[in-house]
Amino acid sequence: MQPIPYLFFSNTAREAFTYYGEVFGADPEIMEMGDQMPGVDPKTVMHAALKVGDGWIYGSDDPSGTDFSAMAGCNIHVSFPTVDEATRVFNALSDGGEVRMPLEATFWAPAFGAFSDRFGIRWMVSADPAE
Repeated sequence: MQPIPYLFFSNTAREAFTYYGEVFGADPEIMEMGDQMPGVDPKTVMHAALKVGDGWIYGSDDPSGTDFSAMAGCNIHVSFPTVDEATRVFNALSDGGEVRMPLEATFWAPAFGAFSDRFGIRWMVSADPAE
C-alpha cells in the first residue's frame, strides 16, 4: 500500500498537472468530465494522474463550484539526490507562488525549502543527505 495525495483545484487542474509534468519530466494522464455531470463544462478535469519518481500525484477540478480554502495542514514533499536538482524543482514550482522557507542548508539536509505554488498547493523540496 502507498498513500497517494489527491489535490483539488478550482478549474486549474489541467494547467497545474501539465506544468507539474514539465517540471518532473512525465506526461500527466488527464480524464475530462465529458457528459458525466450535466451543467458542468465537459472539459473539466475529472481525474488527473502524474508519476513522480516512484509515487503518484492525483487530482481533479472541483465541479461543485464551492469556493474552498487554500491547502493547509499538508504539504507534498519531494526529495532529490542532488542540491542542483532540488534547486531546479524548487525554483520551477515556486515561481509565481509564495516561498515560506527559502531553499537552504539545514541540519538535516544539504538543502530544504517550503512554498505554496501558484495553484495554492503546498510543497516541501529537499536534497538527500550524503550517505
